[in-house]
Amino acid sequence: MDSYKLILIPDPVLRQIAQPVNRIDDAVIKQVDRMVETMYAYEGVGLAANQVNMLNRVIVIDTGRRDGAAPNPIPMINPEIVWKSEELWKCKEGCLSIPGQYADVERPQTVRVKFLDRKGEWQEKELSNLASSCVQHEIDHLDGKLFIDYLSRLKRELILDRVEKDIKNGHYL
Repeated sequence: MDSYKLILIPDPVLRQIAQPVNRIDDAVIKQVDRMVETMYAYEGVGLAANQVNMLNRVIVIDTGRRDGAAPNPIPMINPEIVWKSEELWKCKEGCLSIPGQYADVERPQTVRVKFLDRKGEWQEKELSNLASSCVQHEIDHLDGKLFIDYLSRLKRELILDRVEKDIKNGHYL
């Protein structure tokens, strides 16, 4: 199986809202598998459908690899945050669609997310720290929101200018 081509800013698909998946069929399962492969190929910890030019509500995450754990991808179809902790934490976030750029983003430290698994069964998981930030970041993608939207206008423009310059210079092709 081959991985998807990543969509980079400023592609407008990254600002579009993904639609719910109505039926989990072979095409959705294949999409999930290719998204996992793409996430690993680009050494990411999460990936949303928008980032591979698809507009359905599918994300994959695997934050364990940051700690050297064996691959354990969690595909989430129609994910929804059903609870957020009041405790916040800052995490240095990056994005495969905004290559080479990182910034601290403050988010709830723990969230509970409800989603359909690849068998079409509802699951609920409580995630903390990096996994919490990751799932929030990926669900934001499905809603057309990027991590840079949490930054000041100045920081956001600096990042966008750097990426634009890198793309002009032939990086990320």
